[in-house]
Amino acid sequence: MEINERGFSSKALEDFELIDKAVIGLDQQAYAMLMKRYKKAVYFMILKMIRDTDDAEDLTMEAFAKAFKNLHKFKKDYTFSTWLFRIATNNAIDFIRKKKLKTMSLNTSMTDDGGNSVTIDVEDDDNNPQDEFIRSQRIEMVRIFVDKLPAKYRKLVELRYFDELSYEEIAQELDKPLGTVKAQLHRSRELLYEIASGKEDHI
Repeated sequence: MEINERGFSSKALEDFELIDKAVIGLDQQAYAMLMKRYKKAVYFMILKMIRDTDDAEDLTMEAFAKAFKNLHKFKKDYTFSTWLFRIATNNAIDFIRKKKLKTMSLNTSMTDDGGNSVTIDVEDDDNNPQDEFIRSQRIEMVRIFVDKLPAKYRKLVELRYFDELSYEEIAQELDKPLGTVKAQLHRSRELLYEIASGKEDHI
């Protein structure tokens, strides 16, 4: 992998260009490209921590939403991937604390674009208010795209992300089997990714 004199790989420099396009020009395709590059890696990292595919998919969406919402604050002192993984890790750990799940060590590591091992040490702050956590997880990206979803998927997304209902509560609210709710929410997320990637014509 090509590394420039500042220590950043060509991929990292391409990320910087995409970030500039997204922030300065509000280029939707730039956001979609950043998501396409890292969605799978973020998902599998979270899945290792959470060990639940449904929650891992939700947390992947939340991580990108939080990153995109704060993209204007990103400083090019380190790679976008390092910053994104830190957001995703902290987000997953907040979820674990909220749900009081038992998990592996709160310290995790990843390899950045330069091939360097990066250890992410997460502050153990038990005083972090849950209401602040909930506010921070508003899915801004979903709000942008949700109106483009078919009606039956739109309602599911609103209940899950905006009203923050559990899968069981959604099933009860809509009088649907739990398995149907999970399957349709999974499809909803796929459609949202397609919309974000500019493929809504197929929906």
